[in-house]
Amino acid sequence: MNEANMSIRADDLIDRRRLRRKLTFWRIVALAVVVLAVAIAAQRYYGAAAGTSANHIAQIKITGTIMEDDELLERLDRIRKAPGVKGVIVTVDSPGGTTAGGEAIYEEVRRLAAEKPVVAQVGTLAASAGYMIASATDHIVARQSSIVGSIGVLFQYPDVSGLMEKLGVKLEEIKSSPLKAEPSPFKPTSEEARAMIRNMILDSYAWFVDLVTERRPLTRDEVLRLADGSVFTGRQAVENKLVDELGGEREAKAWLVSQGVSDDLEVVEWKKRELASSYFLPEMITRLLGTPSGSAEILRELGADRIFLDGMLSVWQPEKR
Repeated sequence: MNEANMSIRADDLIDRRRLRRKLTFWRIVALAVVVLAVAIAAQRYYGAAAGTSANHIAQIKITGTIMEDDELLERLDRIRKAPGVKGVIVTVDSPGGTTAGGEAIYEEVRRLAAEKPVVAQVGTLAASAGYMIASATDHIVARQSSIVGSIGVLFQYPDVSGLMEKLGVKLEEIKSSPLKAEPSPFKPTSEEARAMIRNMILDSYAWFVDLVTERRPLTRDEVLRLADGSVFTGRQAVENKLVDELGGEREAKAWLVSQGVSDDLEVVEWKKRELASSYFLPEMITRLLGTPSGSAEILRELGADRIFLDGMLSVWQPEKR
């Protein structure tokens, strides 16, 4: 009886060991599958941003409100230096933003275009600073119903002096000169301050007009006629020579092919690196499932970033403050 019990116990131990080995094996296999899936997804999503060695056409998307963006400038610089990038499609879908932000991106696109063929593809909107960036490329393609133009500069500031008076709040100030910290939202704007701001706006406007004159097949007088803040459909923009061609990504790639880029090359989007600021696996899952990645992105889509714009703007139809 004891021998039988010992035999059963020995068999149980052997079965348990076999079961443990099987469980260990399948755990390793499952872990390897997960790691491989994440690696493939990461390569697909971040591969271009990490620097793709195979020859391809790089696509970079500039959307939403334009502000100074060091990461975007660095990404454009990496595209310029990447030997595998044979051509670039800059997809623009923006109402504009700060003049300084648009200028910085414009200059970086011009540096890129000096070494590789670059074409702009306009989505729904390329207005103000958005159009400024599109004009930095050597060819602009827009949809027939795209909105293009709004060449100009804007400076806005609130005046809460009436509200302060109703609340019984009085502002006291001591400053070195009359135009220091002008205009101020806490008191009505003086004529001297208005003149100062207007001179600044006109100088930036003249710079914007000269930039478009340099980049488009138009005389300065022709640009001035178009630069009254008006927006145009893609069809009207072609007639006014603000856009070169109607179409989308297919036509943009065709232009690159006409510049010597191989028609066999794949268009690869270079996306923003986000590993340092997000939990990798949850972020990857939301990307794969197509669900919102977080409240910050939702707020950005709603235009909350425009609340924090500062300085002179080149933006189409900004919200009234």
